[in-house]
Amino acid sequence: MKSALVTGANKSIGLEVARQLAQTGVYVYLGSRDLEKGKQAIEKLKEEGITNVEVIQLDVTNDESVKKARTEIGKKTKTLDILINNAGIYGGYPQTALDATIDQFKETYDANVYSAVRLTQAFIDLLKKSPEPRIVNVTSSQGSITLHSDPAYKYYDYKGAVYLSSKAALNMYTVVLAYELKDTAFKVNAVCPGYTKTDFNGHRGTGTLEDAGKRIVKYALIDKDGPTGKFFSEENNPETGEVPW
Repeated sequence: MKSALVTGANKSIGLEVARQLAQTGVYVYLGSRDLEKGKQAIEKLKEEGITNVEVIQLDVTNDESVKKARTEIGKKTKTLDILINNAGIYGGYPQTALDATIDQFKETYDANVYSAVRLTQAFIDLLKKSPEPRIVNVTSSQGSITLHSDPAYKYYDYKGAVYLSSKAALNMYTVVLAYELKDTAFKVNAVCPGYTKTDFNGHRGTGTLEDAGKRIVKYALIDKDGPTGKFFSEENNPETGEVPW
């Protein structure tokens, strides 16, 4: 049975990803900063008949919490097949280049960029033991510099200096990580779930959780001939999914 760790998985897109992965037979470690909320999410899944899941207390912005999670999971398995770096924050307001505060940038980069680095480095040893290791960094098409430089882009006027730049940084980390692992069995990709209706955006999104989950799970389960080092947003490119950096 394959195993996966999904961060920020006690609600919204993270929970849906955990649900869909578990439904395929993957054993899912559901990372949750708030242990009680994580337990509640597990109970919800069990009520649906999904039992191959368990909660792991995990604050992705805290080094000790990440180390503890690695120790706990290491006691349960010697191999991790899938890491999905889903946890993230928007960063609050203001988001303008001239008014956003340095503290906003620090907090947002910690949750959206440094967390992916922490988790990847902490679990890389378990991932390397998998015959088909997969890393999915959950990003946003809003992090595409190419798209946001194009006035024809449908979200061109939705600028946000803090959030957008954090996702652009996460995208570059994905490129470099995939390059460093290019001669291995790893597949490392950045995947945008789309503008999904969640707490994250005040439920203003237009996409469904089910579709968002499918987009992420698709690249968590790609085979040996699948892509690596790519940026996908099926919302923006329904044909191939790939979008420019």
